[in-house]
Amino acid sequence: MKKTLTPLMIFGVIWLAVVAVSWFSFPGWRESPGGIWTLLGLSAVGVLAFLKGGMDYLKSFKDLTKPDEPKPELPKGNQMGNVTQTGNGTNIVVQEGNVTIHEAPKPEKPFSSFHQLPQPPADFSGREQLIAELLKDFESHKGATISGLTGMGGIGKTALGLVVAHKIAKDYPDAQIFLDLKGTTTPLSALEIARHVILSFEPTADLRALDENNFQAPYQSVLHGKKTLLFFDNARSAEQIAPLRPPETCTMLVTSRWTFSVPGLQPRRVDVLGEEEAKSFLLELCPRVDAHAASLAKACAYLPLALRIAGSFLQVNGDWAIEKYLSQLNDRKKRLETLKQSKTEAELTAEPDLIATFELSYNALTEENRKRWRALGVFPASFAANAAQAMWELGEEDTAKALGLLRRYSLLDYDENASRYGLHDLLADYALEQMNAEEEQDARLKHATHYKEVMSEADKLYLEGGDKFLQGLKLFDQEWEHIRIAQAWLAERIETSETIAELAMLYPVASVYCLGLRLAPRQRIQWLTSALDAAQKLNRKDFIGAHLGNLGIAYRNLGDARKAIEFHEQYLAIAREIGDRRGEGSVLGNLGAAYADLGDARKAIEFYEQNLAIAREIGDRRGEGTALGNLGAAYADLGDARKAIEFYEQALLIDREIGDRRGEGAALGNLGAAYADLGDARKAIEFYEQALLILREIGDRRGEGNALGNLGNAYFSLGDARKAIEFHEQYLAIAREIGDRLGEGTALGNLGIAYRNLGDARKAIEFHEQALLIDREIGDRRGEGTALGNLGLAYAALGDARKAIEFYEQRIAIAREIGDRRGEDAALGNLGSAYFNLKEFTKAVNFYLQQLTIVREIGDKSGEGNAYWGIAICKKQSGDVEDAVKYFENALQIFKAIESPSAVQIQKLLDELR
Repeated sequence: MKKTLTPLMIFGVIWLAVVAVSWFSFPGWRESPGGIWTLLGLSAVGVLAFLKGGMDYLKSFKDLTKPDEPKPELPKGNQMGNVTQTGNGTNIVVQEGNVTIHEAPKPEKPFSSFHQLPQPPADFSGREQLIAELLKDFESHKGATISGLTGMGGIGKTALGLVVAHKIAKDYPDAQIFLDLKGTTTPLSALEIARHVILSFEPTADLRALDENNFQAPYQSVLHGKKTLLFFDNARSAEQIAPLRPPETCTMLVTSRWTFSVPGLQPRRVDVLGEEEAKSFLLELCPRVDAHAASLAKACAYLPLALRIAGSFLQVNGDWAIEKYLSQLNDRKKRLETLKQSKTEAELTAEPDLIATFELSYNALTEENRKRWRALGVFPASFAANAAQAMWELGEEDTAKALGLLRRYSLLDYDENASRYGLHDLLADYALEQMNAEEEQDARLKHATHYKEVMSEADKLYLEGGDKFLQGLKLFDQEWEHIRIAQAWLAERIETSETIAELAMLYPVASVYCLGLRLAPRQRIQWLTSALDAAQKLNRKDFIGAHLGNLGIAYRNLGDARKAIEFHEQYLAIAREIGDRRGEGSVLGNLGAAYADLGDARKAIEFYEQNLAIAREIGDRRGEGTALGNLGAAYADLGDARKAIEFYEQALLIDREIGDRRGEGAALGNLGAAYADLGDARKAIEFYEQALLILREIGDRRGEGNALGNLGNAYFSLGDARKAIEFHEQYLAIAREIGDRLGEGTALGNLGIAYRNLGDARKAIEFHEQALLIDREIGDRRGEGTALGNLGLAYAALGDARKAIEFYEQRIAIAREIGDRRGEDAALGNLGSAYFNLKEFTKAVNFYLQQLTIVREIGDKSGEGNAYWGIAICKKQSGDVEDAVKYFENALQIFKAIESPSAVQIQKLLDELR
């Protein structure tokens, strides 16, 4: 007998030995509730194997010891002898008295898969920083590392995970296990995941007895002492991952759309690609996109899956014009469908469908939460929790729960630093596609209503001053994209609904102060025009009048005083018709300001006096103070600084009486300007500094900037250009901080003037060119004219009189176009000076005479004195001393009457000629 024991007996003995060793080696097994039962079950397997082997052996032995029975003679050539086959396939051969046991052939060892990682996409690019952070996590963490990548569908979690997994695979040489946990369809259970891991190591393991209560012991056993990387892709919940925490020698990488918490899990949020990363990815996919890469990346919202589809489509379809494709992608209503068609035509069969990717997360929600999520599609930018609360009409706690749920489903992003939520652009497109027209209109109405209230809150904070001033502007700026989109949507649908018309009517007046600072005049005109249409549809005469008046102010800010007057006159008629005395007084004041801009100070005074009378009649002390300040400014324009001071002082008294700190600051600033006109720069500085203190106290940053600019001008008049520059630079910094483009242009112009007077005309030109760009950008025609005039002065300082004349002529053209008589006066005087420098005295005198006519018409005494002065110098240089003396005397008489410091210089010139 060659064999005395069967393989089954051997297997049984070995099995029982392994079970015994395992029982004493793993205390956790002995102490677990099902440990004893597992021991008995596994021992039974060994005993049964041993018994079965023994029975086979006995049967074989019995067969061998039976008396020989007569057998037919074997044919010749049969060398096998007598063959008996046992139940397990073993053959027992008796030949010539010898017995040989032939064991059945062993089956080939089942295939074991230790290295399961798929290759990452060959064209993977970008994510360097996130990859470095993940690698650092794996290197620095003590014990088993569990790193989690979460993010929306199509963001590239799996591809990123594979890149990282291959980089660390060398540190886990025993095995790299990869498994799709099917989180978006039919999630695998922890038991099913454990089964996959065990079978990867032990393909022949009998797991029929494995269940939810006992899988952890064999799972931990197969991983014990092994350096294994477990990559679980597309997880659904903590219930899948928590029971599978591996031994310390192993590591785990998990990807999921859903956010969940597992002890030891280090989460990493995978966001869209940065612009440069997205461009590089596209160029790798399709080099011909080149100059269009940035636009194409933006149209794909920087989502890796969308970028891959678009780039691959354009690479495969070389005859497609990129501009045409971009146009299709930029149509948000068709973007998702365009990408779907592109995927099909590019034959990207291995890539998931983008819409289907979104549907998997969306369909996992309840219908109630689907509706809530769809409504968020109307938000064009990130939003605060209270915006969702207003949209859903829920309490604060319920809103927080719903937002948290959507975050966990990766259908909503959250910026912890800003405490704001947001939808990816393509998800927002998908959300909008799921809504019908009625549902979308309802959502957009709620959106517009909420942000009207936000505007009101911003203005309220603005008016409180101090830190609240900047808080108000910050709130407005933060929500500007929502405000802009909501207003545009309302403006397009005024005729469709009275509810929409009413909201459109209210939008421009919801945040008068913030809008006044943030909206360029032309934008403001668009808003007000829409609001006026809405008010007319609703026949709301009070709002019709208010919007007409505000349109007048907007056109005045554009430098179009004549257009402003048209609107103010319409408002005046309505205010008188409906008996709105306060509105009537206000619009009379605005008419005065428009005529002042035209250089007609006397006409302005007529309107200001009517405004003052109404304010006193209705007891409007604030309006009375404003009217008195305006009267002071008009007399200052006439060159009567003393009269101006009288009005400014009355305004100051009222402002202090009613506690109007903002008005008090304005009055002090006006007094400073009046004393500056009188040549008393020191006195002017005193008033400007008082104004500055108040404006800083109340947090009026715009007013603070103006006060700093006035201080700069005062020090400039004292000959201290360097000190002036310090103040103008502070003014510029504030204007840029608060987004005051008009103030920024003014500060740049002042800096240019200061540098010109320091002898640095080239630097002056740089500042004036910047100011000109801003004035043209915001549509400030008066400011544009001023910048052109300043450029002329700078070139004149360089000795380039011809170039200077070009700029002066452009300035005079604008002044005449918009009816700016004061600007025309300044341009004519500058032209006279330029031709004087060219020694063309006759031409110069002609321009000074034109200037003289204008200043007499508008009652500008200071300007009249300057015109006489210019003529006198020309006469002197041309040798006409008699006429020169006559014009110098005229100038001297005027300057003495208005107490101008120029009188001293004229007197010296006269003394030289006599």
